Amino acid sequence: MSDFTPFAVHFDDAILEDLHRRLEATRFPDQIPDSGWDYGTDTAYLRELVGYWREHFDWRAQEGRINRMPQWTTLIDGQRIHFAHVRSPHVQAMPLLLLHGWPGSIVEFLKVVEPLTEPEKHGGTAADAFHLVVPSLPGYGFSEVTRTRQWDVMRMAEAFAELMRRLGYQRYGAQGGDWGALITSTLGVLDATHLAGIHVNMPYAIPGDRDGLSEREQADLADFDRFQNDETGYQRIQGSKPQTLGVALNDSPAGLAAWIVEKLRTWTDCGGEVETVVSKDEILTNVMVYWASQTITSSMRLYYEVFKGGRVPFLFQKVEVPTGIARFPKEIARFPRRWLEGHYHITHWTDMPRGGHFAALEQPELFAADVQAFFRTVR
Repeated sequence: MSDFTPFAVHFDDAILEDLHRRLEATRFPDQIPDSGWDYGTDTAYLRELVGYWREHFDWRAQEGRINRMPQWTTLIDGQRIHFAHVRSPHVQAMPLLLLHGWPGSIVEFLKVVEPLTEPEKHGGTAADAFHLVVPSLPGYGFSEVTRTRQWDVMRMAEAFAELMRRLGYQRYGAQGGDWGALITSTLGVLDATHLAGIHVNMPYAIPGDRDGLSEREQADLADFDRFQNDETGYQRIQGSKPQTLGVALNDSPAGLAAWIVEKLRTWTDCGGEVETVVSKDEILTNVMVYWASQTITSSMRLYYEVFKGGRVPFLFQKVEVPTGIARFPKEIARFPRRWLEGHYHITHWTDMPRGGHFAALEQPELFAADVQAFFRTVR
């Protein structure tokens, strides 16, 4: 264990005092009357969220929630990487790597930790238990900001394979959504000899022939086309000029909250009311991870590295390990199974009744149950 340094989340009082001053001094923008979220984050909602953040949000309580998970850091490939390691009380439990994306964090998984490590407390059986390894992606949250070029999904996959090796796990599973799905899929190529299987809730495919697709698949692709046309401005700037945007988001907590909450509202299955699935406390806890650690800029650089570098091996070399797919109806990319089968050895497929992009956060019970169901087949 000499490679690992114990870690607990704690931001100094000075950081919180500075945050409070900045929130008090927020200059809110004007807005066209009755335009709501049409032009981006609704100013009236942002005022409400910032007011709650300033007057009611308890970061110390959220630190306590996060710190219920035992945590460490370790140096891999020159990068200090943070991870939670929650071992199940059941010795036969399966090691499982859980990987978040952007603008997420390990906070996404807090509600599924106990159901996955102690399933008998949630109506399940000990046979479905996992030992969880939950890292902060390099450059995100409690991991160190990236200091060199090309920290892309391939390099991250290599780092997490090394992390699992250092922890002594010779056979493990991996799960991910968003960037976590691309990293998990890349692991399926790079570390296949140690992977029992992978589970993803945003599998990605190179677009193929649309002839012969079902009406539902055509509708899913029409939704994705609309997303590409209307919702990818953030990708273009984060993939080309993340450092410029980072100046604004790293300096203004209200600006950072506006940037992130707009994604939460658009990408969740919330019918336009984000707090029906994600509470203010959950929104702000995730925002705080970026704010207090000052990792929003380094987190966005991942888009640049992937868009400029193109090292995404699973798009060109099929993942041969068993693959489970959880298809949530409001996921931003829902590709036809025929396309996905060109990239994955799909052995498990679930069409979920509800949920969106942040599956573990939005629908923890559905998420945990499907993860257990898939890995039951490869234990």
